[in-house]
Amino acid sequence: MLPTAHRLRRSADFSAVVRRGRRAGRRHLVVHLLDPSGPAVDAGSTGLGSTGLGSVIGEYGVSHEVTVVEPARVGFVVSRAVGGSVVRNRVERRLRHLVRDHLASLPAGGRVVVRANPAAADAPSDVLARDLASALRRLLPPPEASS
Repeated sequence: MLPTAHRLRRSADFSAVVRRGRRAGRRHLVVHLLDPSGPAVDAGSTGLGSTGLGSVIGEYGVSHEVTVVEPARVGFVVSRAVGGSVVRNRVERRLRHLVRDHLASLPAGGRVVVRANPAAADAPSDVLARDLASALRRLLPPPEASS
């Protein structure tokens, strides 16, 4: 199960990610990524900004500005083309479990939609994991080398 803070829930968020995000397709799934630091994002109109300012009342009643970093959020689309409700729910559970391992590598404030293709219904978990990792590698910037 994904933690609540990492779940994409609103229809408008799904639409924004699919329409304006970058995508990487594989045989069993398609991954859409809307990175708030990327050029394709208008964070003001979508509410998908990665940071915001908030104020905290500290010791002695002094107000301090703090930066609030939103976590990456992930949503899943598994259509009827994948199969009946039992199959769709199983595919979504498997994808949710696989995405959990990649949460740390997703950009703060980023939004991801994983859409299952009909072939995902019969795919073993290791194949789904390989497709997901491959799609995310294509979409995410390479990790910075420390020198």
